[in-house]
Amino acid sequence: MNYNETGIAALQEGKYEKAVESFVKAIEEEPKNAVGYINMGNVFASLGDPEKAEPFFQQAITLDENAGTAYYGLANLYFNNERYEESSKLYEKAIQKGVNEADAYFMLGKSLERSNQSKLALPYLQRATELAPNDLEARLSYGILLANMELFTQAAKEFNFVIERDEENADAHYNLGFLYAVSTDRKNDALHHLKQAFTINPEYEQARYIYDMIQLDER
Repeated sequence: MNYNETGIAALQEGKYEKAVESFVKAIEEEPKNAVGYINMGNVFASLGDPEKAEPFFQQAITLDENAGTAYYGLANLYFNNERYEESSKLYEKAIQKGVNEADAYFMLGKSLERSNQSKLALPYLQRATELAPNDLEARLSYGILLANMELFTQAAKEFNFVIERDEENADAHYNLGFLYAVSTDRKNDALHHLKQAFTINPEYEQARYIYDMIQLDER
């Protein structure tokens, strides 16, 4: 087992100091190998220290411009720091360099969405749901974006998909209830799902507010 493998095993066990020691040795042994720098960046990212993580990911990219996981790791740092335009470019680069996983498409979609580029975000969230069809967070986010773009029929399918697999998902109930309230005459269905939302989560004030407004309109 080499130093990178030893470090990854330590990281998976939550032994961060041992992981750092192993990755330092990996870098010392192969200073031109991007893998050690990526692993070191991942450790500091796991520890919530983006300032230490960032230069390791950047060094990895300098050493290997095809290191897709380095772009992905750096993108995560920028996304968490609300640097969405930068993170979207890096997620796209990661995908181009071979990180063709659902999470990469999902995070690219979320970065674009938060950069007020919803139309560009839509196909990436859709792709994330295609690659991971049972990822309820991705399905919910995709549904919300569809609803925001007034693609209500498609959005309702996503919300129902989530609820069928997680009956206690307050967000899915809220969004489906709100969708019924604004885009259909299915007021009883809207009331049902909104009530489910604030019953599951009593702090869901927005669901309760819209529920009460519909009740007032019907009097």
